[in-house]
Amino acid sequence: MARGTTEGRTSLWRLPAMRALVGATVLGFTSFSLTLASLPTLAVARGAAVDTAGVVTAVFLVVTVAGQSAVPAATARFGAGPVLAAGLVALGAPSPLYAVDGGLLWLSAVSAVRGAGFAVLTVLGATLAARVAPAARRGESIGIYGLAIAVPNLVAVPAGVALVLDGQVTWLAWLAASPVLALPLVPGVVRGARTERPAGTSSSRAAVRAALPPSAVLLVVTLAGGGLVTFLPIERPDGVLATATLLVFGITAAAGRWRAGVLADRTGTRLLLPLALLASAAGLAAVALGLGAGAGWVLAGAAVFGAGYGAVQNLTLLTAFARAGEGGATAASAMWNASFDAGTAVGALVLGLVAAGVGLPWTYVLVSGVLLLALPLARTATRP
Repeated sequence: MARGTTEGRTSLWRLPAMRALVGATVLGFTSFSLTLASLPTLAVARGAAVDTAGVVTAVFLVVTVAGQSAVPAATARFGAGPVLAAGLVALGAPSPLYAVDGGLLWLSAVSAVRGAGFAVLTVLGATLAARVAPAARRGESIGIYGLAIAVPNLVAVPAGVALVLDGQVTWLAWLAASPVLALPLVPGVVRGARTERPAGTSSSRAAVRAALPPSAVLLVVTLAGGGLVTFLPIERPDGVLATATLLVFGITAAAGRWRAGVLADRTGTRLLLPLALLASAAGLAAVALGLGAGAGWVLAGAAVFGAGYGAVQNLTLLTAFARAGEGGATAASAMWNASFDAGTAVGALVLGLVAAGVGLPWTYVLVSGVLLLALPLARTATRP
């Protein structure tokens, strides 16, 4: 009991491995965020058709999802340190090549290499976040990791677009090489992480099956998130409401992901995950209402949806790790990350087709209903 009290009073920021992980995560996701929205903008500026500009992002994400499935086997063979270092190099080192040519094919080729590196960063980042802190504070640790992802997303996404629109592509390309600067941090992260029991092929498959229910819940929520961030700016092209809404959404998602982890360490995920999913559904429904009723509803709905969206991310990852066990953490992380990226991509594609038929407000209402239908799955996901 005394040990638990001591751990409860010690800030996780005092752990060298936590600080190293946060530093590596910020540098890695700064690269990702800088190029996420700016590369399609660059492609259009250099002559690509508007309806093909998204190919750059699609190539990046397809390679990322494919690569995530290979990370557990690579980690088991070579170790977390060398694999993470290789991933950081693959994500950062090719980035200056974006300054060579702005053609769609060239941008996509460079992005394909970087997507493989991003696959490593996402899978091992989540896995190590669960292992650099005491097991009883895993939720808080994953929440801090979520903040390290959210801050670059809030700052670097608009910064990357601004650089391209200002003609500063060379600056963008070199700044996106930031993951290489994280290489000296890798030994500190790996040394401070609890050792994961090696998992055989059958154990990895069992871990993936165990992580499937929480990952399915995550996919539904990220589908909704992908639909919000992709189509709200198109529905409101004046930019003011869309920008404010996405900013509110980003802030509350970061806060939700962080605080949900702290609460989960104290109370578990069994009630929190369904409640977070319910908040997501209510928030998205309020956004749909606000598109016809007024900006206040849109902003309030985005705030609630963001909090639920962030909380679901943390809680599903925690649940996936708990169900998979220590030996299956890397495989569970790969499954969770693939679901995150796939849900976001599907939301950006499929919801556009739905919105073309029924309009964006009703599309958000329908997706809100899908979130409610996923509540029984959320309850099932929290069971051992």
